[in-house]
Amino acid sequence: MVCFQPSPGLKGYSMRTLSWAVAGIIVILMFPLKSMADEHSQTPPELRLSLHDAIEAAIDNNVNVRLLRERIAAAQSAANTSLGALLPNVSGYVNGRNQTVNLAAFGIPQDKLSGLGVPGGVTSPFDVYDARATLVQNLFSLSLLQRWRAAKTGTDVAVLEAEVTKRDVMSTVGLLYMEALRADEAVKARQADLRLSEELLKLARDRKDAGVATGLDVTREEVQLENNRQRLLVSQNEQESGRLNLIRALGIAFDVRLILTDELKFTAMFVQGPEDALATARQNRAELRAQETRQKLASLSLSSVTNERVPALSLNGDYGWIGLKPDEAPATRTIGITLSVPIFDGGQRESRISENRSRVRQESIRMKDVSDQVTLEVRNALLTLESSTQQVAVAEKGLELALKELAFARDRFAAGLVTNIEVTNAQTSVARARDNLIEALFRFNASRINLARAKGEIERLF
Repeated sequence: MVCFQPSPGLKGYSMRTLSWAVAGIIVILMFPLKSMADEHSQTPPELRLSLHDAIEAAIDNNVNVRLLRERIAAAQSAANTSLGALLPNVSGYVNGRNQTVNLAAFGIPQDKLSGLGVPGGVTSPFDVYDARATLVQNLFSLSLLQRWRAAKTGTDVAVLEAEVTKRDVMSTVGLLYMEALRADEAVKARQADLRLSEELLKLARDRKDAGVATGLDVTREEVQLENNRQRLLVSQNEQESGRLNLIRALGIAFDVRLILTDELKFTAMFVQGPEDALATARQNRAELRAQETRQKLASLSLSSVTNERVPALSLNGDYGWIGLKPDEAPATRTIGITLSVPIFDGGQRESRISENRSRVRQESIRMKDVSDQVTLEVRNALLTLESSTQQVAVAEKGLELALKELAFARDRFAAGLVTNIEVTNAQTSVARARDNLIEALFRFNASRINLARAKGEIERLF
């Protein structure tokens, strides 16, 4: 416990003044602690993410995937609406009214009206109460049946389009993940270049102090060092930009700190021949199945309009109570069958038939276009994969030779045989070789993703 004793110099101050001073000291002492707590609370949350995790997150959160799910729900509701036209439609009403009737309007002669006590033809006011349920049931209608089948096919189209969108999102997120990994590797490469420049600058200064090198050699290395610092800043900016693009595709909050757990590396893989790859794509690509379903939808829509020419049969009925007083209303009913025969509607039906026939032809044309697009994507992906595989091997060999060249140039400069022009040239070659290897590895992994997407096997890749 700390006790405060007022000193002789504080006799003029009141205890309240002393209390305020103590409170101020406590606040000053606590302020750094509060600042540290605020700084800790502002640290963005960390999210460690593998490629597989990124794909799963995109499927759950991506805006386009969520919109397509809602489109499926809307298509299913439209199908249920079409089905409702084939099921019984029952309604009811209760009506109470006070009215007068002009009997002369029904063709009753005036002399008879006078005999009935209605000389003017208009009755006295009276009450009518009517409570009734009605039923309408379509017994036979090819048009409504085909319309319902078309609506169900529309749901199938929405499901397949959602599948196409999901696979597109998976491949897009995979490519963005690879771009983020490429940016990470570029930052590492620039940091390695920077460390090398610092080592070579130290070597140049040591050689100058020993009287072997000149001030120009030192200046040349200083320029190289600043260039590498500039390139590091650019790479770090691209690294952050790549992460933002990935976060946007994932549909998660931007205030997270992403840590990518996978690496940009070469993985040997078995590659099918063009014909086998195309056969796999024709079997698996959701775009082809979606387009086939669109063709079916167009045909059913045409059939629905064409079958409007066929007579339709429906059942109509009602049952209820009607009378002048609610407690004295007797039960009545009506039941009947209606045969509707279309004869002429001003040519509207024929125009809609012609319109739907055109849609059938359009979907057939699109089918060929989709098939050609699938073939193009598969062949391009195979070519890119083969080329990128070779590029990785060449880039690895190039980096190995560039590092060997740098070692030779460094030894020659350290021995005082040459200026450091050879060293700076070798530095540039090493930096270029590192970039070539990073780009080759990115192209290889991107081509793997593109080939899996083209073959319809994107789920198996991850």
